[in-house]
Amino acid sequence: MTSILGISAFYHDSAACILKDGKILAAAQEERFTRKKHDSSYPYNAIKFVLKYANLSLNEVDQIVFFEKPFLKFERLLETYVAFAPRGFFSFAKAMPLWIKEKLFQKNLLFNKLKNHDKNYKSDMNIYFSDHHLSHAASAFFPSPFEEAVIITADGVGEWATTTVAVGKKEFLEIKKEIHFPHSIGLLYSAFTYYTGFKVNSGEYKLMGLAPYGNPIYKNKVKKLIDIKDDGTFRMDQTYFNYSTGFKMTSEKFHKLFGQKPRDPNKERITQFHMDIAASIQAVTEEIMIKLAKAARTEYGIKNLCLAGGVALNCVANGKILRSKIFDRIWIQPAAGDAGGSLGAALALWYLENGNKRVSNSDDDMKGAYLGNEFSQDEIEKELNLAGAKFETFDYENLIKNTSDLISNDKIIGWFQGRMEFGPRSLGARSILADPRSDKMQRNLNLKVKYRESFRPFAPSVLRDDLTEWFDMNVDSPYMLLVANISQHKKIEMSDDQKKLFGIDKLNIKRSEIPAVTHVDYSARIQTVDYKTNKRYYDLIKEFKKKTGCPILVNTSFNVRGEPIVNTPAESFNCFMGTDLDYLVIGNCILDKKKQNPKLKKNYSEKFEMD
Repeated sequence: MTSILGISAFYHDSAACILKDGKILAAAQEERFTRKKHDSSYPYNAIKFVLKYANLSLNEVDQIVFFEKPFLKFERLLETYVAFAPRGFFSFAKAMPLWIKEKLFQKNLLFNKLKNHDKNYKSDMNIYFSDHHLSHAASAFFPSPFEEAVIITADGVGEWATTTVAVGKKEFLEIKKEIHFPHSIGLLYSAFTYYTGFKVNSGEYKLMGLAPYGNPIYKNKVKKLIDIKDDGTFRMDQTYFNYSTGFKMTSEKFHKLFGQKPRDPNKERITQFHMDIAASIQAVTEEIMIKLAKAARTEYGIKNLCLAGGVALNCVANGKILRSKIFDRIWIQPAAGDAGGSLGAALALWYLENGNKRVSNSDDDMKGAYLGNEFSQDEIEKELNLAGAKFETFDYENLIKNTSDLISNDKIIGWFQGRMEFGPRSLGARSILADPRSDKMQRNLNLKVKYRESFRPFAPSVLRDDLTEWFDMNVDSPYMLLVANISQHKKIEMSDDQKKLFGIDKLNIKRSEIPAVTHVDYSARIQTVDYKTNKRYYDLIKEFKKKTGCPILVNTSFNVRGEPIVNTPAESFNCFMGTDLDYLVIGNCILDKKKQNPKLKKNYSEKFEMD
């Protein structure tokens, strides 16, 4: 029995995972334990959890692997500063002491951190390092259902690479092509995230959500920043950017081109300009990804595509690739960002370094991404009692029926069941659920529960068997990483006057039978639900369909804006009491907000730093 501990840390979304004989046992992000969103610190709690789940002490782990190579990253930083000198001296002066003191000698740093887990851990000889983009590619290919695939990885930057094309065949994986820093589609998208007033490495999904409200009228101006070739390769004009050496993403030249300074989120509201900017960069991103995909299919002749890296979380672009039919099948790593690097590094070590054989799973090896911790009924009741909660317990059948009844009566439900999800999406384990047929639900959820911008869309969870009846798509989408259009016969066409509306005014127009999950462009970010990976969630949606005829629920993450997804029963209760959630369904317990002690109510709207 061989065990491998994978670690990602020190940039953003630190995480840990554990493999036994190549099988994924557990994986978790550090943010879920520390309650600090996108926590970049050493993942002490995540490591502690995965070791406990695997019933291993650290000293019993055979191999430990980190998701990137610090010496190569240091080389890139140093060469970048030299190339741009004397510009960027202040950021250089700030970064170098930390690198020289800690990051450059990361093996020693990791060893000292790891010793805190196990006093018997006395040697660093079992610590390995993987290439950043190799970790990403491995995280996408090896758990996928494919014997062979092209793997496209696109993110901000690893050591040097920002975009790579790899080929995987059985237990072999090789990176074939690379685009290097400072040319980066991830950083290009982050520059526009910054420009529209959202947080870099956090708000990119907001930019994507804003895009449907705008028109890509600035697409040609965006293309002044980046030279895109027919094969999807590109070079960026660095005079428009400041991320290589400064503390800001964009330069004055960038601001002059588009005619405005970056939006100050504390002082300025989102306008039609920002919506059009979002639509424009989204269109360019999609163009690049489609060209990369076409070139890869032509060159390698392989029919399957895997995606990883932060850009792979752009589900709109993923949907465009799917509908282009460049590849027969697409699979996307659910923890596509740096968190998934911990898993990829471990898998790369198992197959590429250790030389083990691989047999692909016809579904995939991610177990629905349900790889986090779980709580027994006794543990749940103990935490609820300690919190002062009032609850009723039900048998399985009545729990499902009662919850379905509540949702059909327009109640908003906090749903806490089974193992926590690995990755940024709630997939029916730590979710907020509601009725998608309500034309007021999107706005109410955003403003009264999530405490976030009203334009933010919500995802439908749909029974896989009913997918084609409601959406123009017929492939599995278990990880909520593909966007498709609502079926034509489920749409409600807009009047001529409604079509003339701009921006947020579009939000309140009912445009389908499931308005709470229908974007303004008639699309939806889809999660297909299968009984094999989440029976309880499947049964709930099935019961809701039996009652209403609708095989779909609104599914959004169980948290408020700025808060990591809830991890424990106590955290779910606190979130429940700090928002306008009507009921909490946790394990076999149902909690009615009206029956709780009003003194336990929390002020959640200001509890977490807004992202």
